[in-house]
Amino acid sequence: MSAIVKKYISRYIPIIGTLQNYNRDAFKGDFNAGLTVAIMLVPQGMAYAVLAGMPPVYGLYASIVPLLIYAIFGTSRQLAVGPVAMVSLLVVAGVGELADVGSDRFIQLAIMTALGVGIFQLLMGVFRMGFMVNFLSHPVLSGFTSAAALIIGASQLRNLLGLDLSGSKQVHEILIAALQRITEIDPATAIIGIGSIAAIMLIKKWKKTFPSALVVVVIGTLATVLFNLHTHGVAIVGDVPKGLPSFMSPGFDLNDIQALIPIILVISLVSYMESIAVAKAIANKRGYKVDANQELIALGGANIGGAFFQSFPTTGGFSRTAVNDQAGAATTIASVISALLIGLTVLFLTPLFYYLPSAVLAAIIMVAVAGLFDYKEMAYLWRTDKRDLGLLALTFIATLVLGIEEGIAIGVIISLVLVIYSSTKPHNAELGRLGTTNNFRNITRYEEAVVEKDVLIYRFDSSLYFANVEHFRETVEERIASHGEDLKVVILDASAISNVDSTGIHVLQEFIRNLRSREIDLYIASAIGPVRDRLKTCGITDVMGDRSFFFDVGDAIRCYRQSEESESEDTHSPLQTNC
Repeated sequence: MSAIVKKYISRYIPIIGTLQNYNRDAFKGDFNAGLTVAIMLVPQGMAYAVLAGMPPVYGLYASIVPLLIYAIFGTSRQLAVGPVAMVSLLVVAGVGELADVGSDRFIQLAIMTALGVGIFQLLMGVFRMGFMVNFLSHPVLSGFTSAAALIIGASQLRNLLGLDLSGSKQVHEILIAALQRITEIDPATAIIGIGSIAAIMLIKKWKKTFPSALVVVVIGTLATVLFNLHTHGVAIVGDVPKGLPSFMSPGFDLNDIQALIPIILVISLVSYMESIAVAKAIANKRGYKVDANQELIALGGANIGGAFFQSFPTTGGFSRTAVNDQAGAATTIASVISALLIGLTVLFLTPLFYYLPSAVLAAIIMVAVAGLFDYKEMAYLWRTDKRDLGLLALTFIATLVLGIEEGIAIGVIISLVLVIYSSTKPHNAELGRLGTTNNFRNITRYEEAVVEKDVLIYRFDSSLYFANVEHFRETVEERIASHGEDLKVVILDASAISNVDSTGIHVLQEFIRNLRSREIDLYIASAIGPVRDRLKTCGITDVMGDRSFFFDVGDAIRCYRQSEESESEDTHSPLQTNC
């Protein structure tokens, strides 16, 4: 096999390159990290399955095959794939609209959702469409996740406190109901739940990599057995099926897929955004690069493969990836080790979870999502960008009031509206000379910049296209009017114009005719090569003449002054070149 073929295969199946250079030191780090993440993922996976509206064992199923497939195709050496709180919430919110939570029909649709997410992510990767996540701006994602944290926390109050609450998805309704039934709180359940939260937080404060979730699982289970708490009102997990997930077709009913498309799209984008963000952060720290489109292929493959082994949607998680990195993961072999250990757990250890209190799983979920409430970003935007803060707040409120899918959809739509609005009104400036130098700056920022009455130097900081041509026309005319009848030449600094479309060409032609009718010349300075080619192809160069194009503003000014002094066109010969 030639070196070129090996390189090509290794590009799309990165684990081959990993194994070619694998050594004992890498294995030591991977084994330690794989063991640590497996210990962490067993209780987390079960908790996130409960959050997703599914029996706990499905969290373990989702922690086996997806990890193995990602390890083969993923480019992040430390990313820990599996169930995550955000995706679990999206599953129960989206699929819960189509079937009763926890029913066989619900489970079937959740697994079908994993298949849909996998196919969509795989296609995004194959067609190099990773840019689509740019539609989820940071304020939108922050507002959405902050609202989701409250929704998740509220949804777990009944398990945490042993309350019989309705299945409402509205946070305020859940809180009101909880307050109305505060006297019905089961003391033993509340002690276990709140105590577990406190224990996890204290252990994390002491040592982040310590398996705090496993500690509370063990303590909570032992306490239940020793004191027979399950006979005194403490809800327990009960039977957790033993054995590896069997190969099953997730089904591909067209009507179901059509109904699931909105949640599939949301999960695909949100989960990829979460995954690629943490993968890039760790890769930058470690000094290597992740391939964004290959990550989409790997995550898509993980979800497709997982769907055939009874997995709901998975992605890379923030906390587990951080633990994986801190524990010494050197390659994706760490994920293989985690998957194998969880497989052994499913084969032999599930009976040990029979007496696990549901309150412990609720505590694990609530601690995990506490970090999703992004108050730091809110405070930062309050100081730096009120518009983005408004976008965050709008997404936050919409998600809380209207729902998960509606909230993120509104945030994305408002983001696009703001992008479109901003593109129609790009920044522009009138420039003045700084002293006797050849430097020209925005006169509103540099009070010392000198403006001459007979020369207008105007800079437009955007491509000139159909959406902003009116803004160009209005702002440049305002500048012309401010110079009055003394104006003899307009110099367009085109250094920030990267493209001109057909509408922009028409406006420039009209602008040139308008200036000539007022006996004002137009010079274009600092235009990049592609723009000059475009102007030449469309006839603007022929209308203006080659001598109206200049290297920079200084050349244009110098030429104008020379022609003014000599009153002869023979001296009108600026330097010419191709950019």
